[in-house]
Amino acid sequence: MKYIVVSGGVVSGIGKGVIASSTGLLLKTIGLKVTAIKIDPYMNIDAGTMRPTEHGEVYVLNDGGEVDLDLGNYERYLNVTLSRDNNITTGKIYREVIEKERKGEYLGKTVQIVPHVTNAIQDWIERVAKIPVDNSGEEPDVCIVELGGTVGDIESAPFVEAMRQFQFRVGHDNFALLHVSLVPDMHGEQKTKPTQTTVHSLRGLGLLPDLIACRLLGPQSLLPTTKEKISMFCHVAPEQVFGVHDVSSVYHVPLLLQSQGIVEYLRKRLNLAALNLPETMLLKGQTLQKRWKELTTGQERLFDTVSIALVGKYTDLKDSYMSVTKALEHCAFRVHRRLIIHWVESSDLEPETQETNAAKYHDAWRAVVGAGGILVPGGFGSRGTEGMLLAIKYAREQKIPFLGICLGFQLAVIEWARHVMGITDATSSEFFIDTQSPLVMFMPEISKTHMGGTMRLGLRPTVFEPGTENWSRVRKLYGGASKIWERHRHRYEVNPAYVQRLQDSGLVFAGKDEKGERMQILELPDHPYFVGLQAHPEFCTRPLNPSPPFLGFVSASCNQGVLEEQINVQLHNFKPPHPEGSMVSESILRSSIPEKTIVNGHVNGIVGE
Repeated sequence: MKYIVVSGGVVSGIGKGVIASSTGLLLKTIGLKVTAIKIDPYMNIDAGTMRPTEHGEVYVLNDGGEVDLDLGNYERYLNVTLSRDNNITTGKIYREVIEKERKGEYLGKTVQIVPHVTNAIQDWIERVAKIPVDNSGEEPDVCIVELGGTVGDIESAPFVEAMRQFQFRVGHDNFALLHVSLVPDMHGEQKTKPTQTTVHSLRGLGLLPDLIACRLLGPQSLLPTTKEKISMFCHVAPEQVFGVHDVSSVYHVPLLLQSQGIVEYLRKRLNLAALNLPETMLLKGQTLQKRWKELTTGQERLFDTVSIALVGKYTDLKDSYMSVTKALEHCAFRVHRRLIIHWVESSDLEPETQETNAAKYHDAWRAVVGAGGILVPGGFGSRGTEGMLLAIKYAREQKIPFLGICLGFQLAVIEWARHVMGITDATSSEFFIDTQSPLVMFMPEISKTHMGGTMRLGLRPTVFEPGTENWSRVRKLYGGASKIWERHRHRYEVNPAYVQRLQDSGLVFAGKDEKGERMQILELPDHPYFVGLQAHPEFCTRPLNPSPPFLGFVSASCNQGVLEEQINVQLHNFKPPHPEGSMVSESILRSSIPEKTIVNGHVNGIVGE
């Protein structure tokens, strides 16, 4: 096993995740099997209880793990399926060490950061790195380990020390360190002192970078003189220093790194030639490289546009909707359009805003009215939901393509109940606990006392209703399959007591859970494209295999001809992004778990039915 550790210096949030993912992708193009691990030095057990505006999107995995959004980057770039264990947090490590101490597994010794915590980190990485992550079912060749935060942070100190020890545990030929550092541009001069300082700190901690990625904020590339200066003062050869400047799309980053010789350097540094890769993997890598180049070069030639109004409640931090925007991008690539996203804060659409800030109100509505499609993503709480309902009503009545995800799906049901069925007080018990018309209700098996890991989480099946094969665009976009799998993350569901009335009034639930009790897909047959999903299909999108509901939405936002063309493509070519073994019925999943591991319906972070 080869390990590439990616650390960061000067400031956080400079693109370690994209650089780590891009490096992994390049290694896949030469035939290697690649996995990835993200280390987050916060004390939380996982990202599940964090606000989106606190740490960006909470990304959900097949096994129900609520993890850092960088794991979404890994899955999308590497086309792999990761588990909750691929995200290490301080909380997880400390919990494991304390549980061992309570069981007496340390044989009465004083439990310390070194060696007990650092050993636990190293053991975790070695264990998880060996888990197969793709359809080959084989152990990966390379593991990319991204160390979150910034070198010098007190929180990350145990992890840095663990990596110092780890390089000797696995051996020199199996360990490389890629350090990402900011190189600020001050009035046209690229400053190297911050990089010198962070590398000096890293070396003082016992880690010597093999590669230094100089992150430049702007279109200016790394100057030869800057490269030479960093090489001299950071004790690395010039070919070990490369620049990463802003490019038109993050999908260009792998090609940017490749052009500077990163693959050739890693071949030598990690002795990759000794791996004796089979011919099938080499051909697979060549095909991937060709398709990726076509994807990125095709982007530059796009002139036609497709505009989407994203009506959300966390638009101040756009990373809150990272997977949604990536899904839209992937679909825009497929239909050969340049994507334009209009970010609309949902509360700005509400009448109260017109009274307090008329300009903001009119700007928000101008964006919605002028868009080719309207998307309402997931979220929690009542703030901004009335604005979302108004956007949904406009999309439905004006025949504008619409896609509702999770909360957007639930609000589409509420909007229908209010304005078509005449239930004027229809709402969700999430917004008003004592409402008389709870069209959306709290799921009965969900814990009301514990927030972390207790939602309905992970990969779940949806079964299409009989007869939908004749008309459902969503079903056709999934290749006509009768059963599909998508990832879920929700505590509330459509109230079963209202389902029959909703259906009698003309609202069609095209897909339900296996028991037929939970509504999971709604679709209006007489609308150009009006679709809602309780699931989060954005979590399974891939650049070369876009999410079907998003593809239909973006296609319809172009025109009906594009939609019909993509439906025809999907009917013949759609392939699920999940490994075959992960698509398991919920009843089988539950029956395969020992009874003692089930507490209040909660199974290893997955809510049992």
